[in-house]
Amino acid sequence: MRIGIMMRSADEAGGIGVYARNIVEELLKLDHENDYVLFYKSEKHMGRYAAFSNCQEIFLPGGNKAIWDQITIPRAARKEKIDLIFNPKFTVPLFTRCKTVMVVHGADWFVPPYDEVYTTIDNFYIKRVMPLYFRKADYISSVSDYSTDGFVNAFPWCKEKIKTIYFGPNKIFKRIDDNQQLETVRAKYNLPDQFILTVIRYDPGSRNTRKNFKGMAEAYSLYKKMGGKEKFVVVGRDCDRYGEEHDLKALGIKDDLIFTGLVPQADLPVFYSLAKLYLYTTIIEAFPIPTTEAMACGCPIVTSNGTGLEELTHGVSLAVDPLDSQAIADAMEKVLSNESMQLEMRQKGFERSKIFSWEKCAVETLAIFQKLVTEN
Repeated sequence: MRIGIMMRSADEAGGIGVYARNIVEELLKLDHENDYVLFYKSEKHMGRYAAFSNCQEIFLPGGNKAIWDQITIPRAARKEKIDLIFNPKFTVPLFTRCKTVMVVHGADWFVPPYDEVYTTIDNFYIKRVMPLYFRKADYISSVSDYSTDGFVNAFPWCKEKIKTIYFGPNKIFKRIDDNQQLETVRAKYNLPDQFILTVIRYDPGSRNTRKNFKGMAEAYSLYKKMGGKEKFVVVGRDCDRYGEEHDLKALGIKDDLIFTGLVPQADLPVFYSLAKLYLYTTIIEAFPIPTTEAMACGCPIVTSNGTGLEELTHGVSLAVDPLDSQAIADAMEKVLSNESMQLEMRQKGFERSKIFSWEKCAVETLAIFQKLVTEN
């Protein structure tokens, strides 16, 4: 079987880019019988998988995303005699004879009120093109039950060809106990002795408030007034812009927040291992990767009820209403004032994290490929 993979999404900096790069690597490690042809829209990752003998990487330059997906890819697939096209994101070529599989990372546009975080144009576009992709795709992999259920409710006819397949954090995410390593990273970023951690990228726009920094900042301010001593460390690309856009002085926490900016992945396990609590009360997530990283590193979690946030951390986290700052503050105080509770959450997190694995994701994804081609 010749499997063509649309690697346009590998260029993305967020969770979808992480998914694309990791699922390809795991498939290549697992599968030595089939041939893989990776189609890139940019040269950024060309050569990334050169060590795998059954992998060919092809650069297909192009500007418009839709033209690349719907014209450039089908042409290349015909030329390379591809049997199945896999896209780690939510589009497939509508005019191809190949079997097609795509991955969906959330059904937010079809789940009120979460659709309100997107612009009117985004909602108009997605609600019209997504049904086309769902009808064309031979199978759909979904990253969480929250995502799967949202699409099945929107498109009941897709129920038999959509399946939840979890993925996981990078293997480097594990509890770090080596004091030298801990103190080296602490000194590198000037981290305080005790701190609460969140990992959120900057989320621009008036409607695009999914990361809920405002709610977390308000909750932290309330927690400080309750006697909380820990600092609040915020990690993520351009996260310091939150400090510029919100009046932290008025909240009384200006000197208690530390914005590190983007931190290399290699250092993040130490952040999770040093933190007293991981705070991730975002508004909506289909598969919140940071919560899987926190669990693997044994960091207690306070997160949001509902969506993929509560699903992934079920039985492990304290889940609260992300729009209720007092409820978030109370949850923080409940965990941080109880060492036995922290220990219990840490142990449950280690156990829960075992179900999130790139290897398992690749095995289940490859089984879909083989089933479709065998049927064909």
